[in-house]
Amino acid sequence: MGARARYAARIGLVGLGGASLAACIPQGAGPRAVEPRYAAPAAQPGGPDQVREVAAPPPAWEARRVSAAARTIASTRYTVQPGDTLARIAERNGASARAIARANAMVSPFMVHPGQQLTIPGGRYHLVRGGETGIAIARAYGVPWQQVLAANALTDPYILRTGQRILIPGDPAPVTYASGGPSNAATRAARFSLNIEDIVTGGEPAVAANAQPARTQPTPTRPLASTAAVAAPPPVRGGFQWPATGNLLARFGKGQSGERNDGIKIALPMGTPVLAANDGVVIYAGSEVPALGGLVMLRHSNGLITVYGHASELLVQRGQTVKRGQAVAFSGDSGFAPRPQLHFEMRQGRDPIDPLTRLPQI
Repeated sequence: MGARARYAARIGLVGLGGASLAACIPQGAGPRAVEPRYAAPAAQPGGPDQVREVAAPPPAWEARRVSAAARTIASTRYTVQPGDTLARIAERNGASARAIARANAMVSPFMVHPGQQLTIPGGRYHLVRGGETGIAIARAYGVPWQQVLAANALTDPYILRTGQRILIPGDPAPVTYASGGPSNAATRAARFSLNIEDIVTGGEPAVAANAQPARTQPTPTRPLASTAAVAAPPPVRGGFQWPATGNLLARFGKGQSGERNDGIKIALPMGTPVLAANDGVVIYAGSEVPALGGLVMLRHSNGLITVYGHASELLVQRGQTVKRGQAVAFSGDSGFAPRPQLHFEMRQGRDPIDPLTRLPQI
């Protein structure tokens, strides 16, 4: 019997519902030492960083690879014709409507008039196709996604639209290595490692302008497709609760050795349930961020995102709605954790905030 099944059997939990589990750990409690409430997961082949995950499709940036087929155009001037709109001008010139608006200091609703002279900024423009993600686009061109984000002034909720053109910054010349050989899609992808900000801002697949988010709950037999949009999160209920109880190992901000911690770290016995801090929807569950190992990320209706890292086992999958106090993972020492612990972050959009300012006081 796996750890998940042993734990469910011990507390009589059906489907990992939040109410029964939340009762096991006092609500609003601050960090303190606790004993595990079930046997720790047995070691698995593959080393200490082996993370058990719910069977689910690969993330969209793996399922929907991108071809580096950007169109390079030169900077030019354009005279607005009768019937033109900014979108039509962008389409005709192969540029991004956002880039044209920025180059000409235009403000919403970006109206143009016949005879108006516009600067069409040159550069490489990638045409976004259905299901593509910012992460996959960045990997295709060998450019960090955060640079693409900045070059296009993309803002929350960072959802790309099918047919949108985005500017790819940097030199269009092929990347070469010390051996003298040019890069290809595989070697460009291998140069990248994900971080939390990449997933927050570039992890969701592009959708059509009129596409509706998923409305059905994924199940083990019917998971959400990699390229489908997740549903909007449910309304948050009251304040955020502690995701677990244990000794506080590290606080938010710069540490003694100068490294920056975007969250807090809580010492936990191996296999301790990690609880959702509030109602939300899973936007990521996997182990592709090397430093954090087993990782769950939830989006909440107030714009906050919560992050739960170093897990030994993940209990949820992308697109799943979770309740406040529901178990989303079991604690572990995956990633760069020197001991079993929980890395917990809160973000307002892409920006990390100190969780201790939003959690009940100790």
